[in-house]
Order: sequence, then structure tokens, then C-alpha cells
Amino acid sequence: MQGEFFNPKAELLVHDRLRPHWSQSGAIVFATFRCIDSIPKSVMQRWDREKNDWLDRRGLLKSRHWSDVLATLEASIHAEFSKHFNRCREDFLDTCRGRCLLRRPELAKIVGDALMHFAGQRYALGDFIVMPNHVHLLAAFPDEDAMEKQFDSWLHFTAFRIHQTIGEKGHFWQQEPFDHLVRSLAQYEYLVRYIEENPRKARLQPGEYLYHRDQCR
Repeated sequence: MQGEFFNPKAELLVHDRLRPHWSQSGAIVFATFRCIDSIPKSVMQRWDREKNDWLDRRGLLKSRHWSDVLATLEASIHAEFSKHFNRCREDFLDTCRGRCLLRRPELAKIVGDALMHFAGQRYALGDFIVMPNHVHLLAAFPDEDAMEKQFDSWLHFTAFRIHQTIGEKGHFWQQEPFDHLVRSLAQYEYLVRYIEENPRKARLQPGEYLYHRDQCR
């Protein structure tokens, strides 16, 4: 897909909204949107404590919260931290908790169509998968502002259309997506395989997910 790998020597923007968020113009991003009921609050709170403990046992916390420390870590430690806790999150999502409304093909199609709508115009879109309670995608944006606006647009538009279809109101998505800057070709190829194999890992049957393969690769 079009886009660059993360360049540690180039300008990096770090936001601190609900969690540390790194972005870089033109860099390929692996993003995860999840439904509001996909991970219980008690589990998120437990992971918060475990992240603090992980850093504290290595003498890196120093009476701070893990979110205030993450951006200051050495690259190797940051990678180890992210790999461990990202795996915890992905493994839990694949247990398909919550209502799993995106298992319904007509609702998954709303998400897939939205992701495809401005592909090649506002952003470069790679592979994506719409799972019963979450979405994974690879994409690249011209700048940090375009990425944030597009994430917000996807979340709000798809939530509106899904609620319109099922006759409900309220929150559909967790409003802060998880995203990770792709650092190398090897990592990109790993994530492509991860997206493709995600339904098998979650033991889904055809028709219970929506998979899109980047035709440029």
C-alpha cells in the first residue's frame, strides 16, 4: 500500500487525550476500532493496574501513571511493553464479548463501505477486517490532522448508520481508537497476515466477518 514506515528521525506528534497517541505524516498506521461493549470497564481498569506494575517492576514508573511514561521509554522497552499489552487486548477482543452486532453482514457492510468511500483521495487504505465487535485496518494519511478527522468521521458516520438500521440510539464505538505506527516491512507483513488470519483465530465462520484485501499488493 502507499505510505511510509515510521521514521524515528522525522517529526513526531504525541497527543495525550485518553491515552498516549503517536502520529507522523504519511506513516502507515495499524488501527483498531472496537464496539463500546467489547471490553468491560473492569478489564480495562485491570490492564491499567498491570501496565503500572509492569513499568514499576522495571524501575520506570517513579510514582507516575503509565500513560505519562510511555513516550519517554527507550525504543526496545516501548516495543516490549506494546507487544505484551497489545496481545492482551487482541486476544480478549477475539473472544467476541458483547452483542457483536457487526457479525450481521448488513452492519459490517456499512463499516466496510465507509472505509472504502474516500480511499485513494483522503487516505491510502490497505487491508482491513470487520470482526463481530471490532475493526482492524491499515491506512496512511497525509498529515496528523487528516488522520484524526478521518477517524472521527468513520466513527460518527458508521454509528449513525448502524443505529438507523437497528432502530437504536446511544454510543456504538469506544471513541478512542487504538493505533500503532508501522515501523518496518517485516512488521507490515506481520500485520497483513494478522488481519487475514483474525477470523480463523476467533473461530468465525464465513459470513460472520468482512475482509478486504488491498489490491495493490
